[in-house]
Amino acid sequence: MAPRYTSIVADLPSTIPFVGPETDERTFGRPYKARLGANENVFGPSPKAIKAMQDAAADIWMYADPEDYDLKGALCAHHGVGRENIVFGSGIDSLLGVLVRLLVEPGTPVVTSRGAYPTFNYHVNGFGGRLETVPYRNDKEDLEALLQRAREVDAPLIYLANPDNPMGSWHEAEGVQSFIDMLPENTVLCLDEAYIDYRPDIAPALDMNRPNVVRMRTFSKAYGMAGARVGYALGEASLIGAFDKVRDHFAMNRVSQAGALAALLDQNYLAQSVAKVETSKARIADIARQNGLSPLPSATNFVTIDAGGDGAHARALVVVLKERGVFVRMPFSPGEDRCIRISAGTDADLDILADILPQALEAL
Repeated sequence: MAPRYTSIVADLPSTIPFVGPETDERTFGRPYKARLGANENVFGPSPKAIKAMQDAAADIWMYADPEDYDLKGALCAHHGVGRENIVFGSGIDSLLGVLVRLLVEPGTPVVTSRGAYPTFNYHVNGFGGRLETVPYRNDKEDLEALLQRAREVDAPLIYLANPDNPMGSWHEAEGVQSFIDMLPENTVLCLDEAYIDYRPDIAPALDMNRPNVVRMRTFSKAYGMAGARVGYALGEASLIGAFDKVRDHFAMNRVSQAGALAALLDQNYLAQSVAKVETSKARIADIARQNGLSPLPSATNFVTIDAGGDGAHARALVVVLKERGVFVRMPFSPGEDRCIRISAGTDADLDILADILPQALEAL
């Protein structure tokens, strides 16, 4: 007796995109001293958002408004777009899954960068798509190569993150806009802008008239609400409307909706949080240099650091840091896997990093 899995699922390996720090903590039998690997915003959400979520908790017995009416209206005013141009999901991850479901069938070619955000690949594989990857160039996603591969395989979907995870690199707004202008007519660009609130100047202007561009945004990063799972997509009305055919209309709960609305309306706190992240990143870079390592420029809330060796060396460094109580992650693709990735932290977190990093390097 066995479930009759689809052929796609039956052939998939039993893997998950990320192993959470909680899993490591259960394995080690102790908590991490410094949680610096998940690109969370350790400075947290606006106190107004916390208060709004606390107030909303008493009504959690009710389903959330499936139209996300109040939050959508506030975001429309914030971005200068119409209600028909926004759709919500439980984080960008769920929206990536819906987008892939809309465009990918078994065997469909999908273009992305080798080593880019693995959850996108996870969804493509889950729907039987065929990943067509191009390597990074100079630690950035290669726009020319992405376009060329999309044309070669007639891909209906390209994934690009700007700023990039895991490298923290970016393309200027002009370059991204040029990339958009050169898209094949029937190819949709998924532009993942999860970190754009840290560098809004590199975002090309929103154009809700292009039916082949969808912009992914989130409250998980700069707004400090990763655990609330609030993501949204911006795009042309017919493309956004297609999400309604297959999305989970109750993807967010009432607490998340209330918190996101209050966070959005507190732009002063957002600016303060972004400034704290920049200060933290500068110190991470200094700690890296003091230990003979090379930090890369970053437009995100983390710093990717050249660990001074190959992938095996970087993997060993990640393991030793974890064993000593510092949770970090690293890129997985050859070339970029020479690096480790450290999220912005509090002063106390970085004191621990400054103490343990030289110990870990000496142990190696």
